[in-house]
Amino acid sequence: MDNIITEFPVTTLDGIELVPAGTELTEEVLQELVDGNDASNYEFLPLMDYQRIRQDMLIFINYPPYNIIFPDQEENEKIFKILGTVRLPLPVLESMAYFKKNDFQTYRHTLMVFILSVLIAEIIKPDANEPFSCAFIGSSHDIGKTCIPLEILKKRTPLTKSEHKFLKHHAVAGYVLLSYYLKNHKGFIARLARDHHERRDGSGYPRGIAQTDTMVEIVGVADVYDALIMPRSYRPISYDNRTALEEMTRMAERGTIGWDAVRALISRNCLDKPGYKDLVIPREKRGSAPIGNLYGKIADE
Repeated sequence: MDNIITEFPVTTLDGIELVPAGTELTEEVLQELVDGNDASNYEFLPLMDYQRIRQDMLIFINYPPYNIIFPDQEENEKIFKILGTVRLPLPVLESMAYFKKNDFQTYRHTLMVFILSVLIAEIIKPDANEPFSCAFIGSSHDIGKTCIPLEILKKRTPLTKSEHKFLKHHAVAGYVLLSYYLKNHKGFIARLARDHHERRDGSGYPRGIAQTDTMVEIVGVADVYDALIMPRSYRPISYDNRTALEEMTRMAERGTIGWDAVRALISRNCLDKPGYKDLVIPREKRGSAPIGNLYGKIADE
């Protein structure tokens, strides 16, 4: 697979340009980036104790449909125990504060992808260690959006082609930022920031590869689902939950994403919480996209 070439610069929140636009992210360039970070004394702090993240997440999971997905207090305590193991370098945590102040939708979305990814991972692989890795990345998969102008992130009218291209830059930007802050461009965390929009059929971005990593796909499924059920600037009315789940089902039917994560997600939306492998998926689709949805529509420059 060819190396990625950055179409836009990647800059830290304090204004340091890590790589300019047009940089080919070769092994040598990435290693030089990692070696060039002399701030090896970044303080690693518990994510859940940073500012009001724990309290905010407890509030968010009590809103529909998350109150159906997370109804059991004992189970929630187990999930929060996993989340409590996550420690991140201070610059990554500061990105959360940036989003909370400037783009609350991205802040809330990041936290819900975080907890939902861990839950799905626990369902699919209850005896594995991957949920801990999933928890670690779930809190920073969209960090690259700090490099996207707020007027694009919060735009209420259709993006132009160039703005849409800039928005998609967040995956590569997140890869560069996490490689830099964690001093490891081969690690799972940086790779997941890069690959969480890749799809099984190769229809994703930034590289258009076939997604084969289960843990990456779990975060991708949580990312799409939460984006559907919550209001966005380009869609003031969210998808109703049934329609959102039908959209996830369509993606699995097309081979865009795998069935396991989708089945686990649907099972958690059932009151009786059936085993995800035994779940019968209805063929009938009755939902429709909300009025005023501008997602995927491109405006003239």
